[in-house]
Amino acid sequence: MTEELSKPTEMNEISKSLGIEMTQFGNGTASFTVVVDDRHLNKGGVAFGGLHASLLDSAMGAALVSTLKVSEWCATANLTINYLEASLPGVELIATGKIVRRGKNLAHLFGEIKDEKGTTHANATGVWTIWNKKPEKFV
Repeated sequence: MTEELSKPTEMNEISKSLGIEMTQFGNGTASFTVVVDDRHLNKGGVAFGGLHASLLDSAMGAALVSTLKVSEWCATANLTINYLEASLPGVELIATGKIVRRGKNLAHLFGEIKDEKGTTHANATGVWTIWNKKPEKFV
């Protein structure tokens, strides 16, 4: 008998406070959205990079979680982001993540953020560590 796969969990408080919502989860992919508003802006009047980082980490991590057994655990080991387009107020950002390659203990992922017109605002690659159970220090 095979173990059940993980299901999406409730959004964390950081994502909730930023207005990020999950729109798709399963089969090694995930998507999240947010509409850029005043709380997301830096002093230049565009979305701060941390918003993009949160979106990409969430989408890529959730893509991996969608393939994990309930007993397994993962964490971001590396996230490299390329910022390609300024994100202005009122723009809906759609972040997608997908698994590029998954092994027993490591997974390589790709993510990108596009707007509703299809313009790419950022993309990322990342590596996640996978454990067969939650590490003791997190129990």
